[in-house]
Amino acid sequence: MPLRVYNTLSRQKEEFQTVTPGQVTMYLCGPTVYKPAHIGHMVGPVIFDTVKRYLAYCGYRVTWVVNITDVDDKLIHRAHELGTTVEAVAREVEQDYFDNLRIMGVDGIDHFPRATQHIRDMQELIAALLDKGYAYVLDGDVYFDCTKDADYGKLSRRSLEEMLAGTRVEANERKRHPADFALWKASKPGEPAWDSPWGPGRPGWHIECSAMARKLLGDSIDIHGGGLDLMFPHHENELAQSESCTGKPFARYWMHNGLMQAGGQGGKVGGAHDRHGDLLVEKQQQEAQKISKSTGAGPFKDLLKRHDPETIRFFLLATHYRSPIDFSEERLAEIGRSLEGFYRLFELYERICGRSFYALPAPTTRSAATPLPDSAFAEFHQEVRVLKQRFLDAMDDDFNTGGAVGTLFDLRKTLNAFLGAHKLDQGTPPADAVAALTAGMTVLKELAQILGVFRQPKAKPAGADDALVDALMQLILQIRADARKHKNFAVADLIRQRLAELKITLEDRPDQTLWRRG
Repeated sequence: MPLRVYNTLSRQKEEFQTVTPGQVTMYLCGPTVYKPAHIGHMVGPVIFDTVKRYLAYCGYRVTWVVNITDVDDKLIHRAHELGTTVEAVAREVEQDYFDNLRIMGVDGIDHFPRATQHIRDMQELIAALLDKGYAYVLDGDVYFDCTKDADYGKLSRRSLEEMLAGTRVEANERKRHPADFALWKASKPGEPAWDSPWGPGRPGWHIECSAMARKLLGDSIDIHGGGLDLMFPHHENELAQSESCTGKPFARYWMHNGLMQAGGQGGKVGGAHDRHGDLLVEKQQQEAQKISKSTGAGPFKDLLKRHDPETIRFFLLATHYRSPIDFSEERLAEIGRSLEGFYRLFELYERICGRSFYALPAPTTRSAATPLPDSAFAEFHQEVRVLKQRFLDAMDDDFNTGGAVGTLFDLRKTLNAFLGAHKLDQGTPPADAVAALTAGMTVLKELAQILGVFRQPKAKPAGADDALVDALMQLILQIRADARKHKNFAVADLIRQRLAELKITLEDRPDQTLWRRG
């Protein structure tokens, strides 16, 4: 079936059609770099990294932009607290963000524009809005006149009056309408400032993304992404000022991911944004309540000390991107344990075939799919084909990574069943069965690449002396084997039990006993 994407603007799934055939332009709102990243900052990048991977697999040439907001009230306040400069804070926190993206395998971002690098572009956009009568100058500030935009509110589907209910508006009683938002802010003593036709100042939040998206991707882009909490006011205002300036649709598809929340409590990890006010958008939107560091809001690098990056990536993709993600350490640990089944399969495949799963050359495009020829194992090949199609159908249905992840587990079960049914781990396996297994494993690699998982072997615990540990384990296994041979099962069971307490798992096979950590 054709790829269909849920568009927040239309509130329905639409067949995916790009501005330029064969090309996709995609913009994701990035972080305000004033504090180290927490897991909530990884949700959007991991989701849209996977979206880009799938679009590229389908043959599209994708250009993806994620902005860095490096001038903002939060940064100014943070720099003041630390007794340093806004730039120093921004560069340090920005590097932390980049490091975490790399660790999480988010490597498809083409441009990371900083707001401070595009002040001129923002000023040009503001000047155009003034010329067209959509903005006005007031005491060195420049405001967007919401009443001049006839369809203002079409993204969040709220009237001006509804938007004002319960939201904090910018304090300036002289504004023409309380909902008017700042495009340019006059500078205060000690704040970063740039010269402009309206006096020294700095850009408003919303104008930053409009200017950078337009500069790097054009007047109309294909996908604009971001968290559901950004729909209003940020995305609503982006849309209004961009379309008022160009007279063209700003984005064909508005994709909003659900928020990270604390164990089903409806609380956004890290708390709500508080720039230019905050408004709950729809009934299904999670309420933005801060949660404690122990439940995920602490620095992301601390979470990485407790959980493997691949485990976290699976956790973020196991839910449909439009649904909220319930954070819990228990859920992460559960996913980590479930992934051990894949790692055991990869180890077994390498022992049987003498080659690493990670080195398998798998197709990277849909048109170059892994061949599954009819053979003596036609039933197995057909089952693999069905599972692969189920995976692709899930991704074609609004990038349903949750369904795709579930299919990967089903494919693992099928591969293990084939391996066991033909006893490929015993003796010298038949060449045709090994070829069939390799074809199935290659399909697994092909699909895993789309999700950005199983790209390299899982890192072993730091500081482990592998040679010494392996030698000691072989000695322990020999002692256990001798105990079993002499029917001293109490000693054999005690060895297994004590090793399990050390998180070492034994697997008794007809010809040998295997061990692994975890």
